[in-house]
Amino acid sequence: MAENSLSDGGPADSVEAAKNASNTEKLTDQVMQNPQVLAALQERLDNVSHTPSSYIETLPKAVKRRINALKQLQVRCAHIEAKFYEEVHDLERKYAALYQPLFDKRREFITGDVEPTDAESAWHSENEEEDKLAGDMKNKVVIAEKEAATVEELNPKGIPEFWFTIFRNVDMLSELVQEYDEPILKHLQDIKVKFSDPGQPMSFVLEFHFEPNDYFTNPVLTKTYKMKSEPDKADPFSFEGPEIVDCDGCTIDWKKGKNVTVKTIKKKQKHKGRGTVRTITKQVPNESFFNFFSPLKASGDGESLFEEGEEGEEEELEGDEEGEDEDDADVNPKKEPSQPAECKQQ
Repeated sequence: MAENSLSDGGPADSVEAAKNASNTEKLTDQVMQNPQVLAALQERLDNVSHTPSSYIETLPKAVKRRINALKQLQVRCAHIEAKFYEEVHDLERKYAALYQPLFDKRREFITGDVEPTDAESAWHSENEEEDKLAGDMKNKVVIAEKEAATVEELNPKGIPEFWFTIFRNVDMLSELVQEYDEPILKHLQDIKVKFSDPGQPMSFVLEFHFEPNDYFTNPVLTKTYKMKSEPDKADPFSFEGPEIVDCDGCTIDWKKGKNVTVKTIKKKQKHKGRGTVRTITKQVPNESFFNFFSPLKASGDGESLFEEGEEGEEEELEGDEEGEDEDDADVNPKKEPSQPAECKQQ
């Protein structure tokens, strides 16, 4: 009887249960004092228990109905906001026309086609006395040079390398420019922005105007940005204004041997069967500002082609490579590879 009473929940069981409870409590205390465990629990609660959707599900039916009405109002607000940005685009177009005569005059001064008048070149300085002293010193130097020199003083046309200087001093642009791009950019004469016509889909075009040069025959390189200013039907609440949905570059007509967007590499290949070694040349993409004008489409395979080109360059550095004979089409130096994507079309 005694044994049965102990096994059926007597004093011995009570003592064991108390020990287990104490151990469990100590373990719980240790776990809850661990910051990583607490952070994981909090994240779990934030992601599951307290999401807006789960909160809404706990509300009374009448309140849910009102929230649905608020959602409809928000969608209507998003569509009104889209119209607002369309009118902003119209306003940009209007003021672009007002700016253009000034930009045209700027281009004429930069290229040296027109010399500014005294009135146009007058500029008030806060340090006029210092400027006057500097001017006097400059005049003395000029006089001395004229007296000593046997040739006329060089007078450069316009403002040399104006746009190239801007590229070199604006961080976002200078990061795109490689050393071999610089001689080409020195021929850049003007950059224009043209907005889409009224009633046309929202877009704008960047025009890069170049003087005749030894690198390509295009007088103008263009890039067109296509935009959308309307809420997404699947997710209207994510609307934050116009977004660039696609962009089109242009074909650069490079002169022979002047294409800086590709480079030629040489690779040694050993035939597995015959053991013969041959050297092949192939073109791979090259980092360049001018890749800006040939963006990939979202559905294109240029990204993978670009990666393969980079791998080919690494193989060249490693030395001899073993591989099967390649078709001549795969080693066509005239075929320019696709360039990496640049704009937000994805």
